[in-house]
Amino acid sequence: MKREWLESAILYEVYPPSFQDSNSDGIGDLEGICARLEHIKELGCDGIWMNPCYESLFMDGGYDISNHRKVAERYGTNDMMKKLLDRAHELGLKVILDVVPGHTALNHPWFLKSLEAEENEFYGRYIWSDNIWEDFHGIKNIKGFLRGIGKRNAACAINCYSTQPALNYGFANPDKPWQDSVDSPSARATRQALFDIMKFWMDMGCDGFRVDMAGSLVKNDIDDSANIKFWQELGAEIREYKKDVVLFSEWGVPDKALQAGFELDFLHVLGECRFDMLFRTEKPYFSGEDGADGADIFVRTYQNYMNYTTPDNSICVVSGCHDIPRLAWRLDQEQLKLAFVFLMTIPGVPMIYYGDEIGMRYLEDIPSVEGAYERTGARSPMQWGDGPNSGFSNGSPETLYIPLDDDVNRPDVAKQSKDPDSLLNFVKRLNEIRHETPELWAHAKWQVISEGKSGEPLIYQRKADDNVLSVVLWPGKEKREFQCRDIRGKVLLQAGDAAFDEQGNFMMGPCSCMIIRTKG
Repeated sequence: MKREWLESAILYEVYPPSFQDSNSDGIGDLEGICARLEHIKELGCDGIWMNPCYESLFMDGGYDISNHRKVAERYGTNDMMKKLLDRAHELGLKVILDVVPGHTALNHPWFLKSLEAEENEFYGRYIWSDNIWEDFHGIKNIKGFLRGIGKRNAACAINCYSTQPALNYGFANPDKPWQDSVDSPSARATRQALFDIMKFWMDMGCDGFRVDMAGSLVKNDIDDSANIKFWQELGAEIREYKKDVVLFSEWGVPDKALQAGFELDFLHVLGECRFDMLFRTEKPYFSGEDGADGADIFVRTYQNYMNYTTPDNSICVVSGCHDIPRLAWRLDQEQLKLAFVFLMTIPGVPMIYYGDEIGMRYLEDIPSVEGAYERTGARSPMQWGDGPNSGFSNGSPETLYIPLDDDVNRPDVAKQSKDPDSLLNFVKRLNEIRHETPELWAHAKWQVISEGKSGEPLIYQRKADDNVLSVVLWPGKEKREFQCRDIRGKVLLQAGDAAFDEQGNFMMGPCSCMIIRTKG
């Protein structure tokens, strides 16, 4: 079933411990998120994705869950989650929760029971070999193993970190006695447990789920067909229970994720899209540096990805996320405007990572916090601008679980709100245009005129019915003149020094762009 709201939607990722601290303990919480929902709405977003808020050992930023049905104490309570959901809905915002189906924390009650020597209800909830010395070398979707824990004479597979034992959804091609099939009682029980968890949060009112490591559940699945079938079947059950729920995947391979039934597949660090060539390599395309290529490679790859979309699904293109360096790592505030124009005008559904709308910096070489390692610098506290710690927390700076950007010129919401030329106000206007313009919605047609090869601008058109919108992007550091007779009309949004005449002669100053209503 097509989810109509997604067609024109803009999403926003909230990393809970870093967004707003309401009780001065240095860690963001649900009460704080609730208090800042108006900012997300005013920015022009339609839904938020929140990273895990559940009880956890916090050895991997909350992705090592110890109780799937209880909000972690540091974030608040289940009642507070219900309040947040209700308030978001009052503002017209959808709320997407994170679900982590592939593993749990080491102290999860399921895992503690599975450690026992005697068989019990949870003996097959995780993936165990039949001997302590037998490991899982060479098996797809298994990252390693645990050995020498508990009384059980077996080794346990892990899904990512060694603190994340892998849950058992079966093997696509079992070839040893301890490898369960996908239809085995143990694998079916794990699937049912996952459904029950999702049902719990749907009953509370959440609008959907972002699925962590969606393609990793069934092991030894060489062509991913078993994982695709798994999500087709489970997705059908979920939508039968709540017809309007949406499922987004961390897969990064749209031809598989969309076939599996997800409404959106996220593009960021997974897959082969080379998204980094635009924003995060040493010389990304939007830096305008000499030799900064890559736009043409991404455009061709993305055009191929779009072949897999249908009216019921699409691709989510992100400004960033909690797993990768921030958009501002290699780009300055003016270059970020071009990057945002690109993200908001290509096909698909865009998502803004908290703080990217003001150009928050990526903090390099800071100590790892809660298993983040190099990702820590992308998770620093949101910079609101008013009050202590840039408005994030009233606690002392020493209490902040991740240090605040200490640059005295750090961007913040308060300052940028007052500056008509700020990145924040630019993004707000851009979001307004996207909402008002069906040519920019997820499934509007896309025609590339110039791929942005070295020395060339990136030019494309979006079309809906008889209406055409043209986007011209020139990140170069020198003025560029060219002719494009197919583009004329009214400029809806511009950054930098740019102009064109009725004959299609363009003058693009350094780091400039235009969105032009060509027809309609």
